[in-house]
Amino acid sequence: MIRFILTLTFLVLFLILTLPLRGIEHLIGKFNPELRDKSSLAIVKWAFRCCIFTAGTRVDYIGLENVPKDIPVMYVGNHRSYFDIILTYPKVPRLTGYISKKEMEKIPMLSAWMKLLHCLFLDRDNIKEGMKTILSAIEKLKNGISICIFPEGTRNKEPDTFLEFHDGSFKIASKAGVPIVPMTINNSAAIFEDHSPRIKKAHVIIEYGKPVYLNELPDEYKKKPGAYFQKLISDTYFKNKELV
Repeated sequence: MIRFILTLTFLVLFLILTLPLRGIEHLIGKFNPELRDKSSLAIVKWAFRCCIFTAGTRVDYIGLENVPKDIPVMYVGNHRSYFDIILTYPKVPRLTGYISKKEMEKIPMLSAWMKLLHCLFLDRDNIKEGMKTILSAIEKLKNGISICIFPEGTRNKEPDTFLEFHDGSFKIASKAGVPIVPMTINNSAAIFEDHSPRIKKAHVIIEYGKPVYLNELPDEYKKKPGAYFQKLISDTYFKNKELV
């Protein structure tokens, strides 16, 4: 329980103690949005690295050289843990907004930081609101902000399995004309979900694949990109499973 207490205490203190800092960030954003974005990104990257440390997690990142640094991309990955965002965010090379479930917007101090980082909140039960979120994601990509989405739609609670990758998620990249970077995460649930409420030391592997443009997919996958990326990530997952 010590790691759980340390990590939770750090997160709570960070959210409380950075209230004045968040106000400063908002003020900076009125005069220099680019500077605000860079500073907010650096602050949250630091906070997440601290969370990884307090959790006692060792992360091996593979294929970071595959992530373009000069253009926005859409990351897609498998999703089994709340830590998936904490583990992947410190390695994004440019401002990146994550698409999260609508319920996260109800956590005031946390959602305020998420909004500073251009994260979006998806209402999975409201088609009209969901479409607005997709359009917002497309607009952000066109404005140079990368987007990360977990196309399974929710955390998969079954080990070594994959929920269906929803094809609708990939329309964001198609409409914005950006490449998709597949992101395969191994063993993240071993940090917390496998033995909640305890946090245990764990070894996580995260591999980034080469960027893929949807118009370059094989013909049989152009209308079903979800199946293509699910297979790609599944194959990488089982390849890396023996490394953890």
